Amino acid sequence: MSHSLSRTLLTAGAAVALIATSAPAGAAAPGSGGGRPPITVPPDKIVIELATVNGSGCREGTAQVAVAPDNTAFTVTYSDYLAQVGPGAPPTAFRKNCQLNLRVHVPSGFTYAIVQADYRGFAFLQPGATGQERANYYFQGMPQTTQRTHSFTGPLNDNWQTSDKTEYADLVWSPCGEKRNFNINTELRVNAGTSNPQTATSFMAMDSTDAGVSTLYHLAWQTCPAPKKG
Repeated sequence: MSHSLSRTLLTAGAAVALIATSAPAGAAAPGSGGGRPPITVPPDKIVIELATVNGSGCREGTAQVAVAPDNTAFTVTYSDYLAQVGPGAPPTAFRKNCQLNLRVHVPSGFTYAIVQADYRGFAFLQPGATGQERANYYFQGMPQTTQRTHSFTGPLNDNWQTSDKTEYADLVWSPCGEKRNFNINTELRVNAGTSNPQTATSFMAMDSTDAGVSTLYHLAWQTCPAPKKG
């Protein structure tokens, strides 16, 4: 299966998956309801900048960040994030990773946490081959979240999607009144398994050619306590 064909399938198929799984207008954001405190979204626009980008899955210029208009989420879109094994694939191509360091500008008086992360892509796995998607995130200078791993088994020729959810009580909040960058680590792996990598190609992708397939991070918000008067 050619890379050009795989990218076409990823763009067309996964874009449909993104639209189909998006919350309808007016729906409650993840983390709201269920006895949890209502999410107070800041009225002023938040701004997220890419401070540094490192990794074989996100070469410079191949990752972009955008904030939802209602401040309830932000997306990361990759344009060259593909792990593969098979004829002509370099020995190191079976694993691709990306480390993003984000500079988040939050309106004064608010703090945020990640309540859910949705990862999407396309996989073509031969019978006997396997794939993995791993991810975690953390605030600069604070402990990392537990790494979540999702496994896939061939034969597979379809879009894939995973969601990592955090209970409200376990959310890690950005410290109020401090500027701490937000780090996101992701990884894709493909293992030939019992398939023959000399004759058969397997791959997993988390990228898009038209920005229609994005990783989606849902935000929870809280108001910060008022500063104590001296």
